[in-house]
Amino acid sequence: MTITSFTGTQLIPVNGTGPEDVVVDDDGQVYAGLDDGRIIRITGGGNRIDTVARVAGRPLGIELYGADELVVCASDHGLLAVTIRTGAVRTLVDNVAGSPILGCNNAAVGADGTVFFSDSSQRFPIPEFRSDMIERTGTGRVFRRDPDGTVTEVASGLQFANGVALAQDESFVVIAETTTCRLHRLWLSGERAGRREVFADGLSGYPDNASTGSDGLIWVAIPSPAVSSLPLVQRMPAAARSLVRRLPTSLQPSPGREVNVVAFDATGGVVRRRGGTVEGFTMLTGVRERGGTLYCGSLTEGAILTTDR
Repeated sequence: MTITSFTGTQLIPVNGTGPEDVVVDDDGQVYAGLDDGRIIRITGGGNRIDTVARVAGRPLGIELYGADELVVCASDHGLLAVTIRTGAVRTLVDNVAGSPILGCNNAAVGADGTVFFSDSSQRFPIPEFRSDMIERTGTGRVFRRDPDGTVTEVASGLQFANGVALAQDESFVVIAETTTCRLHRLWLSGERAGRREVFADGLSGYPDNASTGSDGLIWVAIPSPAVSSLPLVQRMPAAARSLVRRLPTSLQPSPGREVNVVAFDATGGVVRRRGGTVEGFTMLTGVRERGGTLYCGSLTEGAILTTDR
């Protein structure tokens, strides 16, 4: 698959930092969460930015939820629902069977309101993602929240569970496992229901948020190429790994500047890919395809990126 470079891009400032994920409604309005807890709505290509709500925790993944709500993954504050019209915030899930949600990261919402969401690590909160990748804790989980509020663990043992996306027909959910550069498929229906298998392996970088586009493809953000020094650190004795984790982040294995977005079909085949470096835009952590346009978020930048699919 030929990689198409990021050309014809537009950066839309968001009056804040870190729109880690984005979602687009039927009117073309873009919603994102910032690192100060604001949930914002962008209209008119950035001509207007409204604060819809403020949430506790660091908002990450964001999804439309019914007619007037958003689902927000708020890191160690769990899975939240935000009413767009009033800004009211309610907690959907903050613990499961007494076990706290430490890293609520990304979500996907089914047609009936069922929510699948990831909890990246049971040991390290999201800001310490490097530590979880170094230690390979294997404590990432994915849950299903049914419309009646019942919460069920559907996947566990993941090396930093991250992006979650439902197939267009909702027959399976794709789960990004960041540390291993791998995507999993969990079947939800048919004779294979409950079975987990590799959907795509050997990715060029670390998969982050995932979403299902209006084109029916599974889009995955890859904010950084694989870092060659990370496997070396992972094989060190425990005491040495602990020492590396305590170094300044500038001395730890760190993300690169190249970013990618990749679209997969239902077989796990790559259909589209955009990649390269973008001036003023790194750590591309979220991607949403809508009507042929890609909307991309970043963990660290002060803008969202748009470009043709």
